[in-house]
Amino acid sequence: MSYKPLFRCFLEADPERLHFAAHSHHLWPDVTREAQIRCWDDAARLVDGKWSHIFAKIYPAAQRHVAAILKLPEPRSIVFGPNTHGFLLRLLSALPQDRPLRVLTTDSEFHSFTRQMARLSEEGRVDLHQIPAEPFGSFSERFAQAGGEGGWDLIYFSQVFYNSGFAIPDLPGLVDRLPTQNTMTVVDGYHGFLALPTDLSEISEQIFYISGGYKYAMAGEGAVFLHAPQSRAARPRDTGWYAAFGALESGARGEIPYGEDASRFLGATFDPSGIYRLVAVLDLLRDEDISVEEIHRHVRALQEKFADALEVLNLRALSLTQLMPLWSEESRGHFLTFRTDDAEKIHRLLWDANVITDYRGDRLRFGFGLYHDTKDIDALCKRLAAVLPP
Repeated sequence: MSYKPLFRCFLEADPERLHFAAHSHHLWPDVTREAQIRCWDDAARLVDGKWSHIFAKIYPAAQRHVAAILKLPEPRSIVFGPNTHGFLLRLLSALPQDRPLRVLTTDSEFHSFTRQMARLSEEGRVDLHQIPAEPFGSFSERFAQAGGEGGWDLIYFSQVFYNSGFAIPDLPGLVDRLPTQNTMTVVDGYHGFLALPTDLSEISEQIFYISGGYKYAMAGEGAVFLHAPQSRAARPRDTGWYAAFGALESGARGEIPYGEDASRFLGATFDPSGIYRLVAVLDLLRDEDISVEEIHRHVRALQEKFADALEVLNLRALSLTQLMPLWSEESRGHFLTFRTDDAEKIHRLLWDANVITDYRGDRLRFGFGLYHDTKDIDALCKRLAAVLPP
């Protein structure tokens, strides 16, 4: 089945472009343009009253959608922000400040986390322990064993690693093996949300979960969300005035009041257009009866067709033997990562052929999304054969 009619605006903007960076800059469906205009029209219509409308209608709709997708019991555990880095800083601000933080993580986290940890480590404010993601087959066991040593202030890891596509095969099982006493566990779910079927119902009080609209949710920038358990991190030090919205206590004891739900992690004034777009996308998926399971089946079928075609092409520069994790590994996200010293060169050759991929060091990534169909795989392979040596 082809879902291309849902993406006409982006696809018709450059009909010859083959966009295989769906893991990073996902194309947006047409309903997002309508949502962007609706955001503008609401501002014109309501002016100062727009925030009452946003927090009464748009924001709760986004919360309900995200909670339903992740099987979270309480939509108000979801809070939105402009980017993941802002949430990271607020989470860090809820941890002890009188000593270096003991942080357990991996060697494969995204830049917004790794750069911040590296900077704090420079000044001795973080005692950082990184568990290698490879070998993938033993990662969960090794990470759980390290977590079991205890004494961690923060445990942070990805549901799907951005530099390989390896997905944690049993996320609830791994979380259940990690300590909860005096430890904040954060899962970076940006490569999992709306790509892999994800059920957080049994671990919703054990983890913070960060994701957003920029990748597989197809809504663009400015619609990042954090799931924040009610029982943890009640008073982050990094706090904006919106964090007092919904506070049920007046702070009579002299304490700064906070919302009693995830709103305690809000900052200050933000651009709401990303949330409008996110609601429009999730409304569309609901109305078209397109589940996360269906999206995953669609993408997996495209990946299998691409893998079969590569075997036939037998290109020296791009072989299934270069895949990480190996093709036999079922636990992967919605992109395929090839380890090759020529990653940059291949990326540039494909770019010149109007095939959009991306690379990180020696890792070339091909992302697959709802807007692809089998004809796109055929066209991709034809261009690969034209620009790469046999």
